[in-house]
Amino acid sequence: MKILYYVLKSLSYVFILMIIFIIGTNVWIIKSTESKIISASKLSGKKNIVLVLGTSNKLANGSPNPFFENRIKTAAYLYDQGKVSHFILSGDNRSIYYNEPFEMRKALMKAGIPDSIITLDYAGLRTLDSIVRSKEIFSQNKITIITQPFHCYRALFISSYYEMDAVAIAAEEPSQEQALKVYVREYFARAKAVLDLYILKTTPHHMGNKQSISAR
Repeated sequence: MKILYYVLKSLSYVFILMIIFIIGTNVWIIKSTESKIISASKLSGKKNIVLVLGTSNKLANGSPNPFFENRIKTAAYLYDQGKVSHFILSGDNRSIYYNEPFEMRKALMKAGIPDSIITLDYAGLRTLDSIVRSKEIFSQNKITIITQPFHCYRALFISSYYEMDAVAIAAEEPSQEQALKVYVREYFARAKAVLDLYILKTTPHHMGNKQSISAR
C-alpha cells in the first residue's frame, strides 16, 4: 500500500507541474506577442509579404470551414487595400485529396488576386514549419501573418524566437461553439511550442532549395 501511495503522490505532483507548465507557457506566449497583433487597417506600407497559415477548406461534415473562409477574406481585403506585394500560402499537402495551399490559391484567385503574386508552400505541415520555411526557404525576415487571434500568439512567438520582424492580422473567429475544440487544442499546442523551441530544438520536417521572393 505504501508503494501505491508514493506512486499516486508522485503522479499527482507530475500532474500539478504539467498544469503549471501549460498555464505558464500560455501566459508567456500571449503576453509576449499580443502587442504585435494589429488590425488590417493599421498595417502600413504597400509591399508587405503576407504569410497565410493553412487550414482545411472543409469541416469534417463537408460544410465550409469558417476558419479558412475568414483567413481568405482577410487576405483579399489586404490586397484590395493595396497593402500586399506577395502572398505565401503555407499548409499541409498530405495527399492528392487534401491540399491546403492549393485550395487557398483557388479561393484567392476567385477573389480577384492574380496568381503571379502567390507562392505555395506545400511543406507547411505545422505552424513551426510554415514560419521557419518563410525565413529559410523563401528568404523573408519580415512577414505579415494571417490567421485567427488564438493562433496569432503562437505564430508570433515562433517568429520572435527566430528573430523575425513579424506582425499578425487577426482574421475573424467563428462562434465560440464552433471554435471551442480548437481553443482547447491550442492551449496544449502553445506548451508544445515552448518544448519544441527551447528543449527539443525541433526543425521543419522538410526544407529544400531556397526560393527568393522580392517585394514589388
